[in-house]
Amino acid sequence: MHTIDGSQGEGGGQIFRSALTLSTCLGEPVRIRNIRAGRRKPGLMRQHLVCLHAAQAISGAQVTGDELGSTEVTFKPGKVNAGEYRFAIGTAGSTSLVFQTILLPLLLADGVSEVCLEGGTHNKQAPSFDFIQAGFLPVMAQMGYRAEVQLERFGFYPAGGGRWRARIYPVGELKPLALLERGAVLSKEALVTSAQIPGHVADRELRHIASKGDWAADELQRRQVDSFGPGNIVSLRVYAEHVTEVIEVVGEKHLSSERVAGRAVKEFNRYMEAGVPVGEHLADQLLLPMVLGRGGRFRTLAPSQHLLTNIDVIRQLTGMEISVRKESGHAWIVSVPDSTQAR
Repeated sequence: MHTIDGSQGEGGGQIFRSALTLSTCLGEPVRIRNIRAGRRKPGLMRQHLVCLHAAQAISGAQVTGDELGSTEVTFKPGKVNAGEYRFAIGTAGSTSLVFQTILLPLLLADGVSEVCLEGGTHNKQAPSFDFIQAGFLPVMAQMGYRAEVQLERFGFYPAGGGRWRARIYPVGELKPLALLERGAVLSKEALVTSAQIPGHVADRELRHIASKGDWAADELQRRQVDSFGPGNIVSLRVYAEHVTEVIEVVGEKHLSSERVAGRAVKEFNRYMEAGVPVGEHLADQLLLPMVLGRGGRFRTLAPSQHLLTNIDVIRQLTGMEISVRKESGHAWIVSVPDSTQAR
């Protein structure tokens, strides 16, 4: 049994989720200790527990330590079964993180799966449904992975109540990822999504974005949606030939509209100036599908602690060495070996 120390690197829930995904896909048991030791409230929270139970449900795994606040879990997976699944967090915890935990195992299963997810859809410090749909899944398709998603109801923190569905197809022929150039920028969009908050909040965010860059009037969009509770998220999108980058900042009570928009603009400018195709958050999420597929290379920004920690977990569970090297300026190259050559 592999043992993973959850206190290493950034010490967050990503270590736990990556270990679960790899264990499920490889069919190898894992013990995860010191779970979320780097967080103010260590141990499993509701969304992490749902990730665990979701991985257990699709693989018939034997599990110990599956309770709120647990800092140690053992996970012994069986065969992954395609099928129909429903996973409800019961809070506003991120459904996208649950989805990403089970996505690869179900992609590598023998049949089509239908998954319903309920909880938070647009969360702070987690990929939103929009990020999954517009940014992540199109790059997955470049590697030969296929999944379709449909949003049914928005869910913001703290009310939650969001719901979406995914249809996940078994893989056919996988291909190495080669994402070294962004290509020509086809269009860009600043989209502010709000629910149950005054209209002036979105207006101020859009005005601030317009004041900080070259945005045409038709590139500034406001979307009012229904949800169980109030919420707001600023999304700046770059649609290029080879990739779509989605940069998001969730509004919070203690942050002014201008600060929320300003954070998004700062990250947007950093991405555009670097001239790379893969943004900071997408880079982290491409590692596992590359490791379990045909490998490849991509250019990205300076590696985050999340990325480096994920690389360490992958190495511990697979023995695979992932290369991260600075190319020039703000551009870095991440290279993943083709694991199929060693099988």
